[in-house]
Amino acid sequence: MKNRIRKFVTKASPAAALLLAALVSAPQPSVAGSLSTAVIGMFPKTVGEFAYADLKTARKYTWFPQLREQLLPSRFRDFEKFLSTAGVDPNAQVEELAWAGINDSPDSGEQIVGVALGQFDPNSSEQRFKQQKMPMVEVHGFHLYAFGSGSGPGDIMFTFIDSNTAAFGQRPALEKLIDVRTGGTESLLTNDKLFPLINEANGGGLIWAVLDQNYTRLAMQQLVPQASQFPQASTILDRMKAMTIDVDADKGVDARFQAICNSTDDANLLGAALQAGLLYRRYQESQTNPALAGALDNVHVEPSGDHLKVEIPISQDQLLSLISSRAFAVPI
Repeated sequence: MKNRIRKFVTKASPAAALLLAALVSAPQPSVAGSLSTAVIGMFPKTVGEFAYADLKTARKYTWFPQLREQLLPSRFRDFEKFLSTAGVDPNAQVEELAWAGINDSPDSGEQIVGVALGQFDPNSSEQRFKQQKMPMVEVHGFHLYAFGSGSGPGDIMFTFIDSNTAAFGQRPALEKLIDVRTGGTESLLTNDKLFPLINEANGGGLIWAVLDQNYTRLAMQQLVPQASQFPQASTILDRMKAMTIDVDADKGVDARFQAICNSTDDANLLGAALQAGLLYRRYQESQTNPALAGALDNVHVEPSGDHLKVEIPISQDQLLSLISSRAFAVPI
């Protein structure tokens, strides 16, 4: 086992360090945000990743407006433009946001669907949409308005579920959410692999996220592209079963990452590589990026059975410096 760790650390330390640096910028943040089970149950069973943001609480922090653009999914910005067109102020009226990724069809690629909770006036907004002659289709009695032509595969569609709930996403994904709403397909609550992890993460942070095996693999390929060069590292990362991320915030940020590995050996080996990678990346960043170097000093890595837990506390000064350097700008 020691020889395996030594060989893995020697080869994989740069990749492991990059993973930790990316974890500092993972999807994320504050007083624990708890999402209603009824809202979670609106999403289809087939989602592969699920995330939540308590925007109402997050807006209390002076640093959040600077961080916001780097944290939230890019599709949410299209949705905000929708709301502004409808006379809704997304910075004041959207209090909570939940979104999910669906990647169950090789032909369609990843689809994003989300739900915004707040205070809305659907009748007034729909009148504005009609006056602006926005493209609209009706699905099971719900009016889906298009941001764009409505025919492009990446076009965002939008609908009101009720006066407290608005939904958005590409049309196939949004129709799946509506199918759940109308009883035509199973909900996320019946996903026996993902829902228990969501239930565990729910309430754990201002922003939290859960990824299934496929999305964990995709995330690792993005965060640690060098892993493919090292067969042992690549094999361990491919075998990971799931990932959870949550972040609390007060004056700074306390991020927690948990990887569910295939075995205790995998968790121990990956933990040793990450610890060695921290030292390597700390040395690299000490001259050019002292804020990141300081943050890496405080990272705690702890294997626990087949789980690998990583805690990343970041002070407010470090946080502001990292925001300025756009360290949180990870594509979502």
